[in-house]
Amino acid sequence: MTQGKLSLANKSTNGSPSGQALVPPAPPSYEEATAGTSAPCYNDAEMLTEFTWDDRNIRRIFIRKVYAILMIQLLVTLAIVALFTFWRQFPWNLILLAIFTLSLSYMTGMLSSFYNTKSVVLCLGITVAVCLLVTVFSFQTKVDVTSYQGVLFVFCMVMFISGLVLAIVLPFQYVPWLDAIYAALGAILFTMFLAFDTQLLMGNKRYTMSPEEYVFATLNIYLDIVYIFSFFLQIFGTKQE
Repeated sequence: MTQGKLSLANKSTNGSPSGQALVPPAPPSYEEATAGTSAPCYNDAEMLTEFTWDDRNIRRIFIRKVYAILMIQLLVTLAIVALFTFWRQFPWNLILLAIFTLSLSYMTGMLSSFYNTKSVVLCLGITVAVCLLVTVFSFQTKVDVTSYQGVLFVFCMVMFISGLVLAIVLPFQYVPWLDAIYAALGAILFTMFLAFDTQLLMGNKRYTMSPEEYVFATLNIYLDIVYIFSFFLQIFGTKQE
């Protein structure tokens, strides 16, 4: 047993040139490891100034966005409150009607500028013919269109869902027949609304309007006609090259 231990000790000492056991080298110090490769450092005052300046810019942009969105929300709320407050008060109802008419006229004019003149005139003629026929039908028929509010509501939901689908599909790939179907459904829907709003004026149906709401009634029919024209323009219009 003693001879085996002595032989192992002799083998370990004979393998080293100095007769001693090998020792692994010590790791380098921090100064040696970072000598010549350290990045330039800043003092605490410079770093604090830089970060504070960046944080102030970000905070200023954040505050500006918040107040811009808040201003838009308040303006929309103010417009709706003014509409329901002054639509029966003269002359505020006429002033609001004039502002709304100018805004929608500008939008319709911008839309028509993308189409050639023949298409605009053709769609205008179709709109006039449809509106005359619907008006005559609403005054002559015995059908109470104002009692079909459920049908109009379902139709509006179909248009809303179709609009969401088109908003998702069309940015990736334009599908002409989907656009045409949506425009046709919109033209039919607002033609029905034109008949509905026309019969609201008659006074002998299920739902009627007060004589004081003449501005609101005018606004309803005006919106119906403008939307019918825009949908016809979308169906039959030829865009300018």
